[in-house]
Amino acid sequence: MAEGEAFRPGSRLIAALDVPDRASADALLARLGDSVDWIKIGLELFIAAGPALVRAYAAEGRRVMLDLKLCDIPATCARATERAAELGAELLTVHASGGPAMLQAACDAARASAARTGMPRLRVLAVTVLTALDQQDLRVVGVDRAVDDVVAARATLAVSAGCDGVVASAREAASLRAQVPPGFLLVTPGVRPVGSDAGDQKRVMTPRAARAAGADLIVCGRPIRDAPDAAAAARAIAAELR
Repeated sequence: MAEGEAFRPGSRLIAALDVPDRASADALLARLGDSVDWIKIGLELFIAAGPALVRAYAAEGRRVMLDLKLCDIPATCARATERAAELGAELLTVHASGGPAMLQAACDAARASAARTGMPRLRVLAVTVLTALDQQDLRVVGVDRAVDDVVAARATLAVSAGCDGVVASAREAASLRAQVPPGFLLVTPGVRPVGSDAGDQKRVMTPRAARAAGADLIVCGRPIRDAPDAAAAARAIAAELR
């Protein structure tokens, strides 16, 4: 992703390949055709098909968000980030709850890898609070602060650690846009078109509302994957992102 990239509507949409294996991923991509620029490879598909899948899709010119939500000691996270950078992914998620040293280690590793290999730099996104969690869920795991406050605090941490952006629900996008510096990416999962089932997501918003709130990129899975015409569903969502 180039610095200051001017997004066209289709390039703001990331289609989540939330499928169990390479064959299913290939089939979904065939259905999508050229309707999306970005794809997301998450834990399920990565565990099933491995780094070779990321490398193959990147080599085909696909823009890959590798959504692994890394959270470990700084040295381990740094080495994992280096390996991810070598695969050709453009975006990698790490979890902000891992703390400032871990976030900085990942960012430093991404920059060092680009300098060493000459490849485009992998951009590191800090996950703030999962969109499947609400206030009660945070309380159960021992976080006794408002969701918005936790997201804001973790975004501040991500900025200071050198991250390129954060992952947060669209409900927090407007306040985050006013908080973070220009060019800092806001990536919003949990986006659902009007009439779609929210499923296990709790903090959701429509594509149009997410974009209006300041989201740069939105991630959409089931409404595209499960649609009778995946390409048409993706194009309809992208049309809301103008």
